[in-house]
Amino acid sequence: MTRKSHTAQYPDAQPHLPPRSRGVIALFEENCTVCMLCARECPDWCIYIDSHKETVPAATPGGRERSRNVLDRFAIDFALCMYCGICIEVCPFDALFWSPEFEYAEEDIRDLTHERDRLREWMWTVPAPPALDPAAEEPKELGAARKAADKLAAAEQAALEQAEAEAVREQPAQQQPVQNHPGQNQSAQDPSAQEQPADPATEKRHPTDNKTDSKTDDQTDNRQQEGEA
Repeated sequence: MTRKSHTAQYPDAQPHLPPRSRGVIALFEENCTVCMLCARECPDWCIYIDSHKETVPAATPGGRERSRNVLDRFAIDFALCMYCGICIEVCPFDALFWSPEFEYAEEDIRDLTHERDRLREWMWTVPAPPALDPAAEEPKELGAARKAADKLAAAEQAALEQAEAEAVREQPAQQQPVQNHPGQNQSAQDPSAQEQPADPATEKRHPTDNKTDSKTDDQTDNRQQEGEA
């Protein structure tokens, strides 16, 4: 009673909230296995979950196929939520977290039902847990969230590169001029320089050809004389 009252100048001055303040619930979708524990334990029944089953082929030859639940919808109606935190406590796979953000008032009460896309956006405002040791590793939640963001960025980059490749492929191919190799024969470039075929009538016989023919005639005559004898 001896102190003056202090008025917080909100929203001009943001309040300093403790890191574990219960502002809004964030969803880490990769950890959700659709076990339905949070929806069953919620005292206000403000969590809505829809899913379907998919068959996963066997990992090894001769193995059995298995089925898994795929999350289709995860929504929280904050108009009904009493911020008890039971859903966060009972989640066995750390898929729900508290975020200190509290500025999400809406003019329409129906907009207070946050679907999984908006619940995922709150995940980036979740404060990191205090490290137990100065040399402790990065929390797995942050690493998984960063890995998912990198995977999404890589998929967008691959789609952009594919679109550029298709655009280049659709363009007409430009014809490039044919260039002769430096080592090609000059006669191939100049058809007039090619050798003309020799004329058999004007071709001169070599002197050795006459000697070969006379020797062959002598051998034939000797064989005929031996045959007559």
